[in-house]
Amino acid sequence: MLTDRLFSVAQGGAEATLWLLLILSVVSIGLILERWLTLRAVVSQSNKNRARMKDALQSYNLSELEEMAKDRDSLEGRALSYGLRHVKESGTEGLGEIFNSFALLERPALERSLNFLATIGSNAPFIGLLGTVLGIMKAFRDLAANASTGNEAVMAGIAEALVATAVGLIVAIPAVIAYNSFQKQVRGTMQSIDSVRELCVAYAKSIRSRPAKGTV
Repeated sequence: MLTDRLFSVAQGGAEATLWLLLILSVVSIGLILERWLTLRAVVSQSNKNRARMKDALQSYNLSELEEMAKDRDSLEGRALSYGLRHVKESGTEGLGEIFNSFALLERPALERSLNFLATIGSNAPFIGLLGTVLGIMKAFRDLAANASTGNEAVMAGIAEALVATAVGLIVAIPAVIAYNSFQKQVRGTMQSIDSVRELCVAYAKSIRSRPAKGTV
């Protein structure tokens, strides 16, 4: 019967879910460490560039942007180099599209593996719950097969089954926290690119307001 087959699956299903959760926890930790190291460097560079942009605005020294555009290792530097080149050649027309395209190209690299982290965070509790249900099925099946074992054996089996739910939560919580934190960092970096676009517009206006060479 189908029910008997399900019970046979339940015999080893609880332990199998624990192994699956263990594998997911290792993968999750690896992804968290990789993203933390990568985004830490990006955010640190973005913070430095934001400070430079703030100083340039306060001193109205927009020529500092040309120096920042030489920094091709940072997102802001690359965005500035594309933006300033477009401004010098074509003015502000189409500048928004240039920055939107740049953001669309760079964002996937920043958000790499974040969707998988979100998947682990949202599904690990359900995997743990499945393990608990299978463990409880096994406990009652064992009780039915050997009624002399008593309630103590059932309680012990249920307690073991609940471990799967606890492990599922342990795997999910760090993944969710890391996902939210990394997403916040990515949004902050994207906002820096928006700030660069506005600075390019200001730079274009300052160029137009400069007197032509040879005029008084």
